[in-house]
Amino acid sequence: MARVTVEDCVKMVNNRFELVALSAQRAKQIASGAALTLDRDNDKDAVVALREIAESTVDLEILRNESISSYSSYKMSESMAARQEEENSLADEIHETFSDMRSLRDARDDDVEEEFEDAGMSFIDMDEDVQD
Repeated sequence: MARVTVEDCVKMVNNRFELVALSAQRAKQIASGAALTLDRDNDKDAVVALREIAESTVDLEILRNESISSYSSYKMSESMAARQEEENSLADEIHETFSDMRSLRDARDDDVEEEFEDAGMSFIDMDEDVQD
C-alpha cells in the first residue's frame, strides 16, 4: 500500500482547496466505475484519486471542468432534454401548419377577388375608406 501525502499532490495542484475538489471529483468518478490509471493496492477511492493526481496519471484540466460542471446550478437531464426537443419539434410543426393555413387563406382570398373582378365587381378596402 503506497502512502500518499498532500505534499506529493501540491506539486501538481498548488491550491489545497482545489486539490480537495479535484480529488473528490476523481474519487466520485472511480466510485461510478471509471477506469483506474494506477493499481488500487487495496486503497480506498479517495486515496487512489490522490495517488493518481500526485503521479500525473489523470488530466487535471478535465477534472477541473467536470468539477465545475458538477456544481453548476442548471443541468438538463436526458428526459428534460428529450421533452424540450419534442416541444420544439411540436412548436415547429404548429408553426408550419399555421403557415400553410395562411397560404391557403391567401390563395382563397385571391380566388374570390378574381371571381369578383371577373363579374365586374371589386373589393373596396375598408381601411382606405376609414377616415379619422
